Amino acid sequence: MPLRTMETWPHGAVMLDAQHTRFALWAPDAFYVSVELDEGPSLPMLPQADGWFVLKTRCPAGTRYRFNIDGEHDVPDPASRAQVAGPESASVVVDPLAYRWQHLSWQGRPWHEAVIYELHVGLLGGFAQVQHQLPRLVELGVTAIELMPLAQFPGERNWGYDGVLPYAPQSSYGSPEDLKQLIDCAHGLGLAVIIDVVYNHFGPDGNYLHHYAKRFFREDRHTPWGAAIDFRRREVRDFFIDNALMWLLEYRFDGLRLDAVHAIDDPDFLQELAKRVHQQVDPARHVWLTVENEHNQASLLEQRFDAQWNDDGHNALHVLLTGETDAYYADFAHNPTEQLARCLSQGFVYQGHTNRHGETRGEPSGHLPPSAFVLFLQNHDQIGNRAFGERLHQLCPPQALHAATVLLLLSPMIPLLFMGDEVAADQPFLFFTSHHGDLAPLVREGRRNEFASFKAFADPHSRERIPDPNAPQTFEDSRPNLTPGDYGIRHSTQALYRQLLLIRHREIIPRLPGAHALGVSVLGEGAISARWQLGDGSVLHIELNLSAKAVAHIPQAQAQLLFACPPQASTRLQQGTLAPYCALVSLTAAASMLPPAGERQ
Repeated sequence: MPLRTMETWPHGAVMLDAQHTRFALWAPDAFYVSVELDEGPSLPMLPQADGWFVLKTRCPAGTRYRFNIDGEHDVPDPASRAQVAGPESASVVVDPLAYRWQHLSWQGRPWHEAVIYELHVGLLGGFAQVQHQLPRLVELGVTAIELMPLAQFPGERNWGYDGVLPYAPQSSYGSPEDLKQLIDCAHGLGLAVIIDVVYNHFGPDGNYLHHYAKRFFREDRHTPWGAAIDFRRREVRDFFIDNALMWLLEYRFDGLRLDAVHAIDDPDFLQELAKRVHQQVDPARHVWLTVENEHNQASLLEQRFDAQWNDDGHNALHVLLTGETDAYYADFAHNPTEQLARCLSQGFVYQGHTNRHGETRGEPSGHLPPSAFVLFLQNHDQIGNRAFGERLHQLCPPQALHAATVLLLLSPMIPLLFMGDEVAADQPFLFFTSHHGDLAPLVREGRRNEFASFKAFADPHSRERIPDPNAPQTFEDSRPNLTPGDYGIRHSTQALYRQLLLIRHREIIPRLPGAHALGVSVLGEGAISARWQLGDGSVLHIELNLSAKAVAHIPQAQAQLLFACPPQASTRLQQGTLAPYCALVSLTAAASMLPPAGERQ
């Protein structure tokens, strides 16, 4: 793949100084392109080699503009840095240096310190309102917030995965400066900020590339969202890699989570993206690159990517906690305890194993460190892809969920929380959009038909009860109440999270570098005993029983108990029994750290 040449430019409107801007559009299917200013003349762009059109002109920040294609189509800048209202509105010239950073000395946090809190900016009210939540999250023990995708989408309500203008933060959430202020404030509180980016497809509404750049896509290969993006082309690669660099350099995000990279049918692109990020970001900064990847490609995690979201771990835990085995949970219906044991000892459950479709999936991952896997009990997909968006505490025994939470927050894997987990929020997280016209009923029916493989929705009439994604009430019903309260499950859940994260910061995180699994024993259905050697030579033990039955188990001698849930489980273990719905975490000092045998108690 050739490097950028003199015939390629950064996409979009780039300010050259306070009064001048260079506009560049890759439009290989256009004969004529002009810049249409909201207040000013039509400015013809000069055709260049390889389908580029370029114009340098007097144009200050704040100028509103569109591109006109062949005198027929007014379109937004595909690399617009801001939109007035949405993809159908004017693009806006943005000065990337306008915001004055207050915490320029921030260099991020090492990956092993990550405790990630995923949130949806729109549901919390926008960038300014998210900023109000930050002190509470710091007090809880969170070290990083992860923002669901921000790329401009049509309308005001969307998960963010239907974005069509990747460079423009969603206008209904606030301005680019508002987003930078949120990030700046987070850095001042010691919080890293991750952005979820979608480089595998564009949304179905508001994408105008087919009018002038059909070569952005390849019709010979399709994804669930249509024709695949053609990453073989230099212009296309630069479009997305420059976007990644914009978030990391201009906005000072601390990391990217790349959505569904299994739909990017060009692994060289991912390798080049990671390489260019590490080349251009100050090496003193800690920048995290994580992926979602159904293919479980352990090899990708050896190529400058820090970690992968571990859906396998979630799925095994979900089956054990709820007993649900519909749809993709069918891959975890048989021997989920053994699958959880494999996850904790080797990372992925599927490492070349055959799934329910008879297909092999995954690569061996046992050589990777535990920190290469992001573990979670819930996230936007695992709640929102339920028909009614129920949360886990509404689906399983509370004692079992508490025990699983201990595993989540005290294992050596990187924990991820979804907004509301920490207070057992009652509100669902539903799938919502704000499409209009013919697309709205198609999305509604498509959403309902997704559940045809679930027993509860086999009858088409039963699927009519599933909330309409386009209804404003679906969005409003998903706003979480994050206030813990003074008593009850909300208060006790937050207290549990705070206590566990305090232990993680004190006992686990300082020892994580160099950690590796020593093995996991299956004690019975839903019950395991896991061990990891930490970086200082000490050994972390987690005894977990997610079943309603006690199992026999001999405790580890010379181990310091860090946490027991419930508290009486410690006494039961000393008597040789792992109680129902319990988790115990202990630490054995390295041999060199132990006192002489004659002095041990």
